[in-house]
Amino acid sequence: MACDPIRRPGPRPFLQAAVLALSLGGCAAVGPDFKAPTAAQPADWNSWRGGPDSLRDPVSTAVPPDHWWETFHDARLDALLRQAREASPDLRTAALRFAQSRFMRQTVAAQRGPDVGLSAGVSRQRQSEYGASTRLLDAIAPNNREQLVSVLSDPFTLYQAGFDASWEIDLWGRVARSIEAAQADVDASAAAMAQARLSVASEIARNYFELRGTQSQLRWLQEDMAAARMSQDILRARQAGGQIDALDVSRQEALLADLDGRLAPLRAQEAAAANRIGLLAGQPPGALRDMLGETADADAAMPDLALGLPSQVALRRPDIRAAEARLHAATADIGIATADLYPRIVLGASFGYESFKDGRFGEWGSRRWSVGPSLSLPLFDQGRRRATVALRELAQQEAAVAYQQTVLRAWQEIDDALTGYGAERRRNLELQRKLRASSDALDLARARHAGGMTDFLPELDARRTLLQARRDLAQSDSQLRIGLVAVYKAIGGGGQVAPGAPGS
Repeated sequence: MACDPIRRPGPRPFLQAAVLALSLGGCAAVGPDFKAPTAAQPADWNSWRGGPDSLRDPVSTAVPPDHWWETFHDARLDALLRQAREASPDLRTAALRFAQSRFMRQTVAAQRGPDVGLSAGVSRQRQSEYGASTRLLDAIAPNNREQLVSVLSDPFTLYQAGFDASWEIDLWGRVARSIEAAQADVDASAAAMAQARLSVASEIARNYFELRGTQSQLRWLQEDMAAARMSQDILRARQAGGQIDALDVSRQEALLADLDGRLAPLRAQEAAAANRIGLLAGQPPGALRDMLGETADADAAMPDLALGLPSQVALRRPDIRAAEARLHAATADIGIATADLYPRIVLGASFGYESFKDGRFGEWGSRRWSVGPSLSLPLFDQGRRRATVALRELAQQEAAVAYQQTVLRAWQEIDDALTGYGAERRRNLELQRKLRASSDALDLARARHAGGMTDFLPELDARRTLLQARRDLAQSDSQLRIGLVAVYKAIGGGGQVAPGAPGS
């Protein structure tokens, strides 16, 4: 039986290579597997408290809302934070970094599949009559050299087209660990983005309540200045009538000058707080002047202290989630470095057509192909790879210590915030009592002065006391809200966070 001179190769070489790749690619990855650390946490909110019991307020375990700032019931604050989510440079930067980490993971994950390239070309060539390709003719055909050289050196056109593919068999899990580390970096970036949202929201809220507190002080100051001017007019009229001497008038003028001198610094504080809010919201100075005008929303009742459960802190705080993700990435890096100690196997294949006759290009006889594995094995590198493994192990230990430190710092911030809030709340209650007593004292001093029982000095002293009480209470109201913002920031904001979620 005559044989076909052009035999079509069966798929056996390619199938054998595929079976080899699948069997080898199923090996386990080297290096340690990541285990999520257990974060130390108190049994309840009354544990792990450094302050005295007298500064502990009742704490509700109800979960604070995701938009925790809405508990203040301030429509302008809500609008500010909505605007900041769209225009804040800090949030946009964090979002761009998160997007970069996702594309980086995508590039790393691409290593799992084969690299395939397509090539095609045509070239006009001529072999040298005395080159390397014709040197062998001197040995095997010295008598016919001239004839053969004329054939070999005859110019020709070479047509080529085909594809090449290579695939690294992930025998030791180097690619798998690289993807694992890249995913951990994505989780860390997601946590950083959540941290940026929490920081921007808390800083805007803090500066907003500082602004409102300053505006309240300005309002009370202006009311007291108006009352002081009326008193000054009355005193001057009495002095003109000979009822009092110049001493009472001079004292009133001194009080009015003191009040007027306090006006400019408060105006400067108001402008500075507004500018800080504008910067956080991505707006130039003065752009939010109308929105930040004085309002009574900040005088709304304080919300209850709802913190959820202590066990939710590690899931809610972005810095703890970021520290855990960095520990995960450092653990995967050990596997990557360990895999470099072992040989790499790359499966290569190519198929195409090649012909120096344009009429034959594309025919089955013009085909060319190759398939087979290649192996690279590190032998002598002066211990560089093993030193790299040791470095990755130390980096992983450092990340573990950093995680524990982050957890401890979180609970320190929580304790400081709760203690500060409790102290300010008690101060606020006492200032309310002081304000009521000062108001009663002023009414009594006015009545006595009007009845001729005393001169104007007791009323002047009572007015000063009431002024200070009003300003102190306005400042305390502002600090109380700022303290609650600090508590929300310390616990990581609000909302339910599912275990294992990298970002909210």
